Amino acid sequence: MASITIRTLDESLESRLRIQAAVHGRSMEDEACAILRSSLNQEPQEPENLGMAIDALFKSFGGFDLTDVPREPMREPSTFDD
Repeated sequence: MASITIRTLDESLESRLRIQAAVHGRSMEDEACAILRSSLNQEPQEPENLGMAIDALFKSFGGFDLTDVPREPMREPSTFDD
């Protein structure tokens, strides 16, 4: 079985881990293992398409139509010749 060392753990995080371990009647090491096990046993979620996520978020507000913006031909680039 592998072992890891966690350096520079915030004091507040360590305190919360210690309290949670005590509530569950475990050592801090056992509590950390349980947290990792619980987190890593979940099915990985597929990344969501950003456009579809935005559409789903605002769908309940109804749609809207954008007006076509008239296009003009491209202008000639400026020259800096005298």
